Amino acid sequence: MAGGARVDIVIEDAHCKSCGICIDLCPKKVLLAVPPLLKAAVGDLSACTGCGLCQILCPEWCISLEPTGAPV
Repeated sequence: MAGGARVDIVIEDAHCKSCGICIDLCPKKVLLAVPPLLKAAVGDLSACTGCGLCQILCPEWCISLEPTGAPV
C-alpha cells in the first residue's frame, strides 16, 4: 500500500491474539494496545504511511489496509 495512497487500518478484534507484533514493529507507532486484553487498535492514523508491515506481519491475518482513494 506504499506509494502515497491514504489508507484505513481495519483490525478484526475477534481474531487479535494480543501478540503485539504489529504494535512493536510499526515504524511510525500508529498502533497501540488497548486494555484490558491489550488488543491492537489504531492510535494515530495520520502518522500511517501505508507501508503494510502490520498487515504482512500479523500472524492471525486480522489486520488489513484499505485504500481511501485520497492522495497523501
